Amino acid sequence: MIHHIYSTYARSGLSGTGGDTQLMVYRSPLVSRYASKEMAYNFSDRKKFTTWRKLWIYLAKAEKALGLLVTDAQVTEMESHAEDIDFAMAVEEESKLRHDVMAHVHTFAHCCPTAAPIIHLGATSCYVGDNTDLILLRDGFDILLPKLARVIDRLSNFAEKYAGLPTLGFTHYQPAQLTTVGKRACLWLQDLAMDMRNLQRAREDLRFRGVKGTTGTQASFLQLFQGDHDKVEDLDRMVTEMAGFKKAYMVTGQTYSRKVDIDSLSHLASMGATIHKICTDIRLLANLKEIEEPFEKEQIGSSAMAYKRNPMRCERCCSLARHLIALLADPLQTASVQWLERTLDDSANRRISLPESFLTADIILSTLQNITEGLVVYPKVIERHIRHELPFMATENIIMAMVKAGGNRQDCHEKIRVLSQQAANVVKQEGGDNDLLARVQADPYFAPILGHLDNILDPKTFIGRAPQQVARFLSEEVRPLLEPYKAEIDVKFELEL
Repeated sequence: MIHHIYSTYARSGLSGTGGDTQLMVYRSPLVSRYASKEMAYNFSDRKKFTTWRKLWIYLAKAEKALGLLVTDAQVTEMESHAEDIDFAMAVEEESKLRHDVMAHVHTFAHCCPTAAPIIHLGATSCYVGDNTDLILLRDGFDILLPKLARVIDRLSNFAEKYAGLPTLGFTHYQPAQLTTVGKRACLWLQDLAMDMRNLQRAREDLRFRGVKGTTGTQASFLQLFQGDHDKVEDLDRMVTEMAGFKKAYMVTGQTYSRKVDIDSLSHLASMGATIHKICTDIRLLANLKEIEEPFEKEQIGSSAMAYKRNPMRCERCCSLARHLIALLADPLQTASVQWLERTLDDSANRRISLPESFLTADIILSTLQNITEGLVVYPKVIERHIRHELPFMATENIIMAMVKAGGNRQDCHEKIRVLSQQAANVVKQEGGDNDLLARVQADPYFAPILGHLDNILDPKTFIGRAPQQVARFLSEEVRPLLEPYKAEIDVKFELEL
């Protein structure tokens, strides 16, 4: 047990045992390979346990201000040792006590002998545990939101640039009516905008657990303040404000409701679904050679096939997005089996599901930012694919033009049907190009409209209001979402691995 816990600190570089230790134990690739430094730190032991100490300081300050026997010297001593944690001692204490919170109470008390009697006064373990988790969730959202804003910004620029470039639409992954490259990007943007609003709401809805005692009744604090309910409420409010929250949950059991975790992680999982769809679309388009993710000069696509340009960034996003989506099952099941005021079978699960959800969301957003900053479009390939399919799509327009020129709709329909089947046979049975247009031009029946055929077949006449939709959507729904993040929007992301 001691060796297992101590190896955690060794991996973190906190034990001074040297870098070789890292090669001897499993390390989560979420941290060792992918995640940003800021998100990795947000869920680090260093931040977790220094936050515990800050919470004990907030509690002592508020208790002192409300008249309990806490001295300035005790508060000052605690503040002066908020950061210098003896992690090895904490490990030794936990191996004896089998209780992580009390292990850190003893470790803090060891370097704060004057303050030792009042550390954790009136509190329960969830005072530091749950309140810290809420702080980490809040700070995690604050890391993710600017990154999501950058992805939306890059993709908005892409949509605007290609708002009018016709491309084949696909339904059932079969060629369909034309759209534009920019309009398709707006489908992705619409989902990302929903994710942005969801994450903003989840972040703003977070409250502090506050000081509630062992079963949420605040009985220990009511006793400390000799039955003064107002002072207990003031204590809760003061600590909540010191921690940077506007509100605390009015009722809790021993813990805050685990539905809060569902709310937070469900929106991350939903964003994972969005990113999986976007990156799957890009992978399909890369197969058609219409759009590609960035590919570096010395990048290798395959160890065997030197010509390969695999969409490895999009594949990574899809792979990790599946993990993010799957993690949602944890808080759903955890919340459903919390007995009465609390059971401890939430703890080990939450140590994994909460950090991994935010770490995974962080990774796929950063990777998607890198993708959207370097998307490559091949207009000539797109044009060739349109030319291959457009004659079939244009048949109704040809019929309408013939009717306007005095022809009979039913006669024209039959002519087009016969010629279309002949052209389809060339494509499917002979492997040739679609020659429907040549057949129309060679048939004397269509002589009245031959002079207008180029206009009838102009791809831009098949994209409807796509460019106008893009412009309005970006202006009214997307750009306003980015306003709060203007100062952080220009940060670029370089993929390291």
